[in-house]
Amino acid sequence: MNDHVYRLSEVVGSSTTGVDDAIRTAITRASRTVRNIEWFEVQEVRGHVSEGQVAHVQVTLKIGFRVED
Repeated sequence: MNDHVYRLSEVVGSSTTGVDDAIRTAITRASRTVRNIEWFEVQEVRGHVSEGQVAHVQVTLKIGFRVED
């Protein structure tokens, strides 16, 4: 088994549908420019209310990606 080194980056995903969609949006978008994403950790969930209804949800994530040799 090899030892790995990871870097962390923080991203925020947004969705009008819900938390799961916001997470998936953030990971999908981040993976376009960041290689070797291996895990994420939810840091914060917040949302925007408009006219008494949830308009969208924002989820702040820390993503861990493996540093290449």
